[in-house]
Amino acid sequence: MDTLFFLISKIIWLFLSPDGLLLILILLTLGLLYLGKNKQAKILLATISGILLTLSFLSPGEWLLYPLESRFTTNPVLPEQVDGIIVLSGAENPLLSSVWNQVELGAASERVLAFLALARKYPDAKLVFTGGTGSLIHQEYKAADVATKLFEQQNFNTTRIIFERESRNTYENVVYSKKLVHPLKNKNWILITTSWHMPRSVGIFCQAGWPVIPYPVDHETNKDNLFRIDFNLLDNLQTLRTAIKEWLGLIAYYVSGKTNAFFPDQCQ
Repeated sequence: MDTLFFLISKIIWLFLSPDGLLLILILLTLGLLYLGKNKQAKILLATISGILLTLSFLSPGEWLLYPLESRFTTNPVLPEQVDGIIVLSGAENPLLSSVWNQVELGAASERVLAFLALARKYPDAKLVFTGGTGSLIHQEYKAADVATKLFEQQNFNTTRIIFERESRNTYENVVYSKKLVHPLKNKNWILITTSWHMPRSVGIFCQAGWPVIPYPVDHETNKDNLFRIDFNLLDNLQTLRTAIKEWLGLIAYYVSGKTNAFFPDQCQ
């Protein structure tokens, strides 16, 4: 069932992503022109132009991301006693790391940096890195393997870390990590992930009966500059893509019973 959910989510996203929808609209426009339906084609072309013009100067993706990023306190006050620290994968590029035989990182590198900092701050805490790959075709390359190499290069004692390397999405991050760790009740576990990804992640941990302290990192928005006007089509389209994907993820995870709320908050 988890594999079916994983496959369906990947396929549906191909058609619901903003860039995918724009491509569909362009193909429909070409089809209408080929059929001689010029009026309808002009309407679609005007629609596409309006969308691209809007995204060229405004960033609606940031408007959608900000509620996610501000859901939990950044730099929260942490308890004196921390029993465990979990970091979700996302910064690692397993395929390129294998191709070039180097640690290759992309966006969300703040996750592993915060993990290292907190791991050193709490030397007695149990440490968990969770992440395999979300790729449909390159399941052999694992984020956990890249992270292992990264931590070794930073002279960090990797024997302290439990590496979970089979998960393909956030839900499996939680399920597989819980099987490895067997967390006890009333313990203080810190969860590190990207700020806009934190609500869905916390909801999954809560639903799994594993309360965590959210430690969001890797922000994309500036609340004082959300409604600026500048020319940045590609970045604005990418940000919108990220935002829509995360909101759709919240809906899908809630409907399928994988989170405890549509817009999760602290575990009760």
